[in-house]
Amino acid sequence: MKQKENFYPFEEIPGNMEAGLVLICDHASNALPDEYGSLGLQSSELFRHIAYDIGAEMLTKELAKRLEVPAVVSHFSRLLIDPNRGEDDPTLIMQLSDGSVIPDNYPMSETERQRRIENYYKPYDLAVGRLIAGVEEASGKSPFVVSVHSFTPVWHGQARPWHIGLLWDSDRRAFDPLFTGLNEIAEIKVGDNEPYDGALKGDTMYRHCTTKGIAHILIEVRQDLIANEEGVIKWADYLQPLFHKINGMPMIHMKQIFPSRADW
Repeated sequence: MKQKENFYPFEEIPGNMEAGLVLICDHASNALPDEYGSLGLQSSELFRHIAYDIGAEMLTKELAKRLEVPAVVSHFSRLLIDPNRGEDDPTLIMQLSDGSVIPDNYPMSETERQRRIENYYKPYDLAVGRLIAGVEEASGKSPFVVSVHSFTPVWHGQARPWHIGLLWDSDRRAFDPLFTGLNEIAEIKVGDNEPYDGALKGDTMYRHCTTKGIAHILIEVRQDLIANEEGVIKWADYLQPLFHKINGMPMIHMKQIFPSRADW
């Protein structure tokens, strides 16, 4: 777990704003501000998937470097507040996660809830919005947004067979070519809205892309496959050429609103 005297809720990674591609990582870090300690948890709990998406930050930064594009990554644990949720989502601040009770999240006063929103959730969210707007202005076109996540290989005793999951809502522009390209790699099993559904009202993609007609995709790579540098390099080898190809498609950079399934 990272601790910093001056705690910043996000990190901006520079890149070519004119390329039209944005990377984000909502659950990059397991860090907590010093004033929150470990939220009452054993410190070992903060190295579990409940605190962050293992490997996602390394993969995001490797892809940003290879593609030479900008990125925003969170710098706070999802246990403090989850930036990939709407403000009215009951899972915004988790009290129980995969069998672990988070003592300092219950009870939660409205004052403390708003404090976390103002100090951590909103600064990250605003940074994502600024980057997307900045890339659109610099490139003169609607950007392509990729959100990088990771998932556990086993959930509630059940092994998950996918190596990567592609989460999407109603906009297939990025999903179709990425799904096709990954399925051409024999050793990869690709999940279509697995292990989660991409239609989540109020999440980062909904707020910044779905409602604005911006082409996007959320990827979930299995955590055991990107838990070290070797795995990250391998997956960057798979993904970098596909993202580059998709980013070169004219339709990706045209705004088109597809009604969200989350609103049906």
